[in-house]
Amino acid sequence: MAAKLYETTSGRLFHAGAVAVITVGLPARGKTHASRSLCRYMRWLGVSTKVFSVGNYRREQLGSLSEEWFDPNNAKAAEVRLEIADKCLDDCISWLQTGGGQVAIFDGNNVLETRRREIHDKLVANDIHPLFLEFICNKPDIILSNIRSVKISSPDYVGWDPEEAVKDIKDYKRRIKQHEENYETITDVGLPFVKNMNAGEQFIVNNVIGYLQSRIVYNLMNLHIQPRTIYFARCGPSHNDNSYKADANLTAEGEKYAETLKDFVMAYQEQKRANSLEEPQGILTVWTSTQKKALETAIPFVNAGVPVRQQSVLNQLNPGESDGLTPEQIKLNFPEEIAKVKENPYRHRYPRAEVSDSIYFLYYRSY
Repeated sequence: MAAKLYETTSGRLFHAGAVAVITVGLPARGKTHASRSLCRYMRWLGVSTKVFSVGNYRREQLGSLSEEWFDPNNAKAAEVRLEIADKCLDDCISWLQTGGGQVAIFDGNNVLETRRREIHDKLVANDIHPLFLEFICNKPDIILSNIRSVKISSPDYVGWDPEEAVKDIKDYKRRIKQHEENYETITDVGLPFVKNMNAGEQFIVNNVIGYLQSRIVYNLMNLHIQPRTIYFARCGPSHNDNSYKADANLTAEGEKYAETLKDFVMAYQEQKRANSLEEPQGILTVWTSTQKKALETAIPFVNAGVPVRQQSVLNQLNPGESDGLTPEQIKLNFPEEIAKVKENPYRHRYPRAEVSDSIYFLYYRSY
């Protein structure tokens, strides 16, 4: 069985150190969405990652609050909120130092320059590398879409009827307005930061150094906040489906399947457009591996004018010594391997075969 992608005695990637990602921006700019997506991505890489949400800490201690609590002129409320944010930051630092963590995401507004400098200095004093992620949006349609999403999913609106929550948008807009009055965009070029403008329309990257930091920037530049549909389909049957090395062409049945698949997908797309009142999500694009049976399955889409992209990372894994064998023959010849693959299918490899996480590592190193 293959080892984890990153595995050391401490459980951390030894040469990268501890990293704290600090979000910056007004409400409904996509900070929490990006934080959760980044956390999933880093964990998938094998890096110990956790989100520390200031909003969750506040809700756990104070419950849902009225908009007066977010008024910058309410000194008492501001003091309480700062105490909660400091507690969240302290837990973040403790987890990185003694909890086996490597990347902590401090999810909050952090709209003041003085506050960001304070966070930076505290992290550096604890030998933690800070990286600020600022989310800026001046497009009303994106902001409104984010507000609708927040009001339906946020714990602040638990118990609300979804329709009523969306209707009462003025409440959330007032909260945003309160933050806008004191909002200061990042101007301190001494800080390592990334600015995400209008949900990926433009990026500004400053003073970002390090392996993990580069992975974080990569994720942000490929992050989408708009909904989209992904279809998965098998390629058609080939003349030798059991052999990886043969790279066989499609059979006549496979060619018929490819045409049927194209007709079904195109008709389904048209039906969705006809029944939807929303704007279409974008043009249909097909991704395929570079193997013959996959490319030939995509030919009907090419003939229909659909963009087709070849991606070698989608190629079938080399099955090693099990190549060319039927499932029944594999069970007969490799009974111990069958037990191992059931226990951990992601990291298992047959003798002389490839495995999922090592393939990703090779793909990343070639990027």
